[in-house]
Amino acid sequence: MNTLAFKYAVEVEKAGSISKAAANLFVAQPNLSKAIKDLEEELGYTIFVRTSTGIKVTDKGDAFLYHAKKALDQMKEIEKLAGQNISLNRRFKISIPRGSYIANGFTSFVSEMRMNDEMEITVNETNAIKTIENVADRGYNMGIIRYPISEENYFVNCVKSNHLQFESIWEFDYVLVMSKEHPLAEKTEIRPEDLEPYVMITHGDIEIPGEHLVKTSASGEMKDKVIYVYERGSQFDLLANVPSTYMWVSPIPEEYLQKNHLIQRACASTHNKYKDVLIYRDDYELTDYDILFQKKLYESKVEVCSQKIV
Repeated sequence: MNTLAFKYAVEVEKAGSISKAAANLFVAQPNLSKAIKDLEEELGYTIFVRTSTGIKVTDKGDAFLYHAKKALDQMKEIEKLAGQNISLNRRFKISIPRGSYIANGFTSFVSEMRMNDEMEITVNETNAIKTIENVADRGYNMGIIRYPISEENYFVNCVKSNHLQFESIWEFDYVLVMSKEHPLAEKTEIRPEDLEPYVMITHGDIEIPGEHLVKTSASGEMKDKVIYVYERGSQFDLLANVPSTYMWVSPIPEEYLQKNHLIQRACASTHNKYKDVLIYRDDYELTDYDILFQKKLYESKVEVCSQKIV
């Protein structure tokens, strides 16, 4: 049973309606309604009764919510116990998007750590909403969220409502990455419509606020040829070995391109401007590891920025 559903149910009770709870949780209302329905089906009884004035908690629902709140409190205590045998200054937990320049900075960061020291490192590659949850509720030191510039107000409000600090890392245009053997590889200027015959690779867990996952490209057009992946290794294998594929990504370090026999190309679009933002809790004090990671991340960004993309 998913404890995230417990959190959803508790918020619905607190807000008094599905719509208000969805707004508080920064979750699309249809998704929240489905999560509650799925939970009720799994439990075998109704938690909430919908009325004209909102929702009413059933007797069994009241008992469930009591235990759900207890369970969530216990989960927080369990998470606090994780790694207690390791000094807080020796634990590093970060949640990041699937960006190669970020992964490059993380690798450089790990290579400079004192390997003889006791340590515990956790890195989770996921979407912006999950990263916010990881940093706000799951004990992560910090996170990096990536979002379209067009959705900035939504994500800034989401970060602030979760009592998180945020610092801009980089504002950039998505670029196309593809095999050196791709039919468009030698084209002097690539336009969004040129991509229509080819297969787009995209991450399957990226969610657009208030909408269901849709098959769209960074140019905003619907795609009927899509491969969903969930980790960067798969995307590189597909791009390198299936020349008819392409992907919209943040600019990639040259060594990654060379190693995977790929190229990156610019493609003008009004929908491909993105921003990466560093987040951490209001009450969090940065450790030496956190500061070292930020240094290496910045160095990796500067390296990628210096590359010429045609």
